[in-house]
Order: sequence, then structure tokens, then C-alpha cells
Amino acid sequence: MGLRNLFKIKPILALLVVCMLAVKAPVYAQATDSTSVSNTAATDSAVSNNSSASLAAQQPAISTDVDTMMLSWTGGGVDAPKPEVDHSETYKTAAYYTLLFILFCVFLAIIGKAMKVYEQTNEVQGKKKKYNANIIQSVLMGIALVAGLYGAYWSLKVQGAMSVHESASVHGIRLDQMFTITSIITLIVFFITQFLLFGFAIKYRGREKRKAYYYPHNNAIERLWTIVPAVVLAILVLYGFITWRSITNVPEAEQKKAISMEVTGEQFKWNIRYAGADNQLGVKNYKLITPTNSLGINFKDQHSWDDKLGGEIVLPVNKPVRVTVNSKDIIHSFYIPAFKVQINAVPGMPTYFQFTPRFTTAEMRVKMKNPTYDYILLCAKICGAGHYNMQAKVTVVSEKEYEEWLAKQPLFYNDDVKKELQMASKEAASEENNKIALK
Repeated sequence: MGLRNLFKIKPILALLVVCMLAVKAPVYAQATDSTSVSNTAATDSAVSNNSSASLAAQQPAISTDVDTMMLSWTGGGVDAPKPEVDHSETYKTAAYYTLLFILFCVFLAIIGKAMKVYEQTNEVQGKKKKYNANIIQSVLMGIALVAGLYGAYWSLKVQGAMSVHESASVHGIRLDQMFTITSIITLIVFFITQFLLFGFAIKYRGREKRKAYYYPHNNAIERLWTIVPAVVLAILVLYGFITWRSITNVPEAEQKKAISMEVTGEQFKWNIRYAGADNQLGVKNYKLITPTNSLGINFKDQHSWDDKLGGEIVLPVNKPVRVTVNSKDIIHSFYIPAFKVQINAVPGMPTYFQFTPRFTTAEMRVKMKNPTYDYILLCAKICGAGHYNMQAKVTVVSEKEYEEWLAKQPLFYNDDVKKELQMASKEAASEENNKIALK
């Protein structure tokens, strides 16, 4: 009874009128304003014409450099076109689409109420039904099936190309294979279940001569749709686990062959450090961070003396690269979409990712048909107000070009750092001498 009172015709019609007025008000106001301006302009023009006609005989014709038509209130003459008002922002607001949704729901409620009234009227008058709602619903089910499948196909064809492309790293090929296998299995299940769902709704629609069969439970069916999905999911999870282990757990011998570099995240930038000729990064400690030693590198470790500062990430093609990832402040996420590389940057806990680029930047630009395309390093954790701008350019070049570029990069262990270390050593020695003198 409460639901019937909720959908009374008068309140629904009143709400519909209010919604329509809310949508039409700006347009109506604009039309009214345009009409009033036009009428005013026409009246002014008529008065001007009458005055000109009466004074023409009394005053001689004179010439002027002033265009009197430009003095009209229309801003450029009676017939001058008015600038169009841009309402495009209106269609981007949440309120606009919320209002459309409410109007759609009200429309459906009115249609449903009208059909209910029509059925009750026929029932009171003893008339037979002129239509069968079950048949209509079955037809709508068929339309929904076809439209839904076409929508899924369109989404895959149009939007799939935006997210799925050839991987630019070697390990990405294995991830693509895993994604393809999962998608094929999922699509098979999707089509089977959708055809069964809508097919049963169409085939077993309500009919006067058919009685529903009471069939509450079947152990065989329960076992079937529990065991089969469980086995398939277990296989997919195991396959994914093996693939991920093969990517992240690299043998130690292969680790030593890879180029060693470090990426440290902080709000809101990436700091890049390359290992020197020994291919070993020097250790660091957050307690050693100073204005001249922004990463807290321990320069007592000789491996740090040839570490180099990189303003951007430059990598050689077809050469393995092992990245040590960490953070100075909060959790960030090291993410290069084209390489299918992502791992968290955690303060106090270094993480590692090893990958091999397959294509140079120039080759990828040809494949993407985009002459300005660049690989890019992003942060995949919402880390603050500047998160969106926490980016770094990644360039893949030939091995020779990489070596030439690396040779030009400055050392972390520069003159400023050396002076600071010398001063720190002198201060430490002075303090030690003072302690000895006091004893």
C-alpha cells in the first residue's frame, strides 16, 4: 500500500513539471531576453525612422564619420548577430546528469502507473487483455541480450586498443600471454552464462497453460558450478603466481649482469642514481641526508664514489636493467606502463625490479605512429597534491648512445660533497680533542 501511495500520479506530475522548469529556465530566460532586446531595438528603430522623416525637410543632409548604427543597444546595429552563449559546461556537471536520471525514473514510473491503471480498468470492465506483458518482457530480454553483446564488442574494439598494446619489455610478453589466456576463459564463461540467462528468461516466460515446476535443490548442479570454477580459478592463480615469481625472483647470476640503478621517490619527484664502473651502488642512510647529499649516501663506502646523478632515465635496448626502488618520505609506486613495470617505493625498505627494454624510443614512436611519443615513469600511489605531476621521462637508446650519455653525467661525489665531508671530519676531530682536553 505504501508503494502504491508513493507512485500517485499527481505528485509525480508535479515533480516532472518542476524538473522540466528547472531544465528549461535558463533557455527560457535567454529567449525572453533576446525577444525583449529585439522588441526594444525595433521600437527604437521605428521611433528613429519617424523622427528622421519629420526632420528631413527641415535639416540639410550632413556627413559624419561616426557610424550611428554602432550606437544601438544591440552592440552593433539592429540586425547585428548576438554572440552565442556557451552552455557546454552545463552538460559536464553532475547535477545535470542527476536531473536527467531523475527525469528518466519519473518517466518510467508514469508509464508503469498508466499501464497499471489500464489493466485495472480492463479488469473492472471485464475486458480481455489486449497485450501479454510476459511476451513483451521476453522480447525486451532478447533486445537487451543483442544490445549488451554489441556493447561489449564495441567497448573491446574501441577502448581495448587504448589499454592493450605490444609490451616494450621482455617480461611484458609473459604478462600479455597470461592476460590473453585469462580473457579467453572469461569470455567463454561470459557468453555461455549470458545466453543461458536471457535464453531461459525468453523460453520459460509466463504462460497461462504452463505451471511452474518446483525444483528447489540439486546436489549435482551445486557440485558442478562450485568445483569447475574453483579448479579454473586455481589454475589461473597458480599460473599467475609462477609468472610473477619468474619476473621478480631473478637468479643472482643474472642480477650481476644487469645495469644497476636506483630510483628514489619523494614528494613530488624521482631521484635517479646510476652505478659507476663497478656496477655497484654505494650504501645510504637517511641520517646522512643534507642539502648537498639529498639521498643520504654514505661516502665512506668506496662503491659510492663513482655513482652518477641522472636528470632523466636513459636505458640501453636489449640490456637487462635492475632498479632499486625506495622512498624518502611516504609510499610511492614506480610505474612505467609501456614496460609493464610497477613496484612500490617504501620508506626504509628497498624493493627491486629487473626488466629488459625491447624497443628504443625511436622504434616505439614508429610502432605507435606518434613522432612525439615517449616512455614515462609515473607514480601509481596517490601521494599528495602534486601526485599527478610526479613524472620522469624514460629514453631507450642503443648501447653505444647509452654509454656516451652516461659518461657525461655528473658524479654524486662532487667537490661540494668533499668539502662538506672535510668540514665534518674537522668538526668531529675538534670535538674529540676537546673531550680529551677535558679529561
